Amino acid sequence: MKMRFVSTLALAAGLSLAASATAQGEARPSGAPTAAEADAFVARTSKELADLGVYAARIAWINNTYITDDTDAVNARVGGELTELQVRAAKEAARYATAKGLSADTRRQLDLLRNGITLPAPATAGAAQELNERVTRLSSIYGKGKGMVGGQPINGSDIEAKMGTDRNPAELKEMWKSWHDNVGKPMRGDYMQIVQITNKGARELGFADAGAMWRSGYDMPPEAFAKLMDRLWVQVRPLYEQLHCYTRAKLNEKYGEAVQPATGPIRADLLGNMWAQEWGNIYDIVAPAGAGDLGYDIGQLLEAKGYDPVRMVKAGEGFYSSLGFAPLPASFWEHSQIVKPRDREVVCHASAWDVDNKDDLRIKMCTKVNSDDFVTIHHELGHNYYQRAYNRQPFLYMNGANDGFHEAIGDFVALSITPDYLVKIGLLDPAKVPSADKDIGLLLRQAMDKVAFLPFGLLMDKWRWGVFDGSIKPGVYSAAWDSLRLQYQGVTPPVERSEQDFDPGAKYHIAAGVPYARYFLARILQFQFYQAACAQAGWTGPLHRCSFYGDKAVGEKLNAMLAMGQSRPWPDALQAFTGKREIDGTAMIAYFQPLLDWLRTQNKGRQCGW
Repeated sequence: MKMRFVSTLALAAGLSLAASATAQGEARPSGAPTAAEADAFVARTSKELADLGVYAARIAWINNTYITDDTDAVNARVGGELTELQVRAAKEAARYATAKGLSADTRRQLDLLRNGITLPAPATAGAAQELNERVTRLSSIYGKGKGMVGGQPINGSDIEAKMGTDRNPAELKEMWKSWHDNVGKPMRGDYMQIVQITNKGARELGFADAGAMWRSGYDMPPEAFAKLMDRLWVQVRPLYEQLHCYTRAKLNEKYGEAVQPATGPIRADLLGNMWAQEWGNIYDIVAPAGAGDLGYDIGQLLEAKGYDPVRMVKAGEGFYSSLGFAPLPASFWEHSQIVKPRDREVVCHASAWDVDNKDDLRIKMCTKVNSDDFVTIHHELGHNYYQRAYNRQPFLYMNGANDGFHEAIGDFVALSITPDYLVKIGLLDPAKVPSADKDIGLLLRQAMDKVAFLPFGLLMDKWRWGVFDGSIKPGVYSAAWDSLRLQYQGVTPPVERSEQDFDPGAKYHIAAGVPYARYFLARILQFQFYQAACAQAGWTGPLHRCSFYGDKAVGEKLNAMLAMGQSRPWPDALQAFTGKREIDGTAMIAYFQPLLDWLRTQNKGRQCGW
């Protein structure tokens, strides 16, 4: 996750002077604004964003890495002040957008100001403060959240790891239920109020509701973006349905009919992940006979070579250095939280930070020496290198072409964590590189994370869009959540849930108000980027075995796209690297085609679907 201070805290922080004239009672210039006045507004606002955004970022960093009542209070207060200013600036931007003769550049920056806020508050006195107090409280509940296993408490990062290794269905059910009860349920009342406040703020900015406002940030009308998401899902759904069918059969073989029936949905806690969003942790259960042993486990390789979390991050940096990117600054190693501190509560959810919009890059993780965190490191560093690539752009353009791009960069680099790459960095013995007959196993292991995630990535915001537009009312929050999970994922809770529960809040991005469509887009985009990079590198073998590690020509072209930031509509950025202007799921299907064919053969005679 990238902390997007351009569109949240910093954007608001920088507007104290640019938008304060009206707030302080100073007369607004009469008559229609001129293009020159709009240019001056953008320049003035951008300067203040750059100056004051650092302050907001530092406060948020402290709160995320040192959770106390005091840091919660400070973060909530500053967040409230910033939200008020941000909303005023968005309204001013809308007024200046009516000026005649605006340059394309100024118009784009005005649009970004209007559309950039994630959780707007209305102008009502105290609304912004209340909104930020409630959001901070939910984030704090999540960060301090604990579940139970064997009757003993277990914290968030540990319970995530335990869900991936435990094969006792009773303990899995206990962990799932306790986490959702302890973390999600207490959030329900605050969340209802957050929705009401945010919707009022969005309507004051001219949007139908907050969901429409979120969908408007993709260089297309909100309804067109919703159709794009549905089109992409139709392209990749057949692959997911075959994976679901195969995985369910293997879980039935493992646990029996009483735990996991051979037909219908999959019990969510059996999939190796608290949210059933990625299933790679149960690869041992689904591995194909004769081809399932990949010959190595990255976590075991890391342990055998004596890797610690810092060395893992150094390895991730090495990948980007091999493409020609400059090393991370010394401050990265001084300021980052790479492991969980023993003396305090922190938000362990992995994130990448650009504190000063120049070179104060950081990651925040509670890293463990395992395969998942090795991949996550490559992902988070992708954010950092993207941030640095566009740091010469005007401040309002210091962001990804769209938020899906920002998530996809590190993911497509992580696709290059192939046996060839592991050999080159000395982790894997060349003699142990799996042969071609292991390819189905390699692809299945990838699909258990990459493909399994797709419906979850889609339904998260579909649920919130419905909440925001009122089609999902507070009285059916839980029922609608379970219904969407059943419709798209084909999973069901391990225990009965009611409207007293609030399972969506047990996911960080719901608690923290982070839009999620970006992650669905990233899963599609990463394969487009990867396919393009492999073609540029001259790769002619199976796509899934390609590694462009060490190819500086690919790195140069990649950096050219990254350096554009958000200065151009995202199709321009996509074309700069891939030669195409549409997001398309066919690259993902091409990558997994051998697996799709194999799954269809394995599933013959089975009743697929749910």
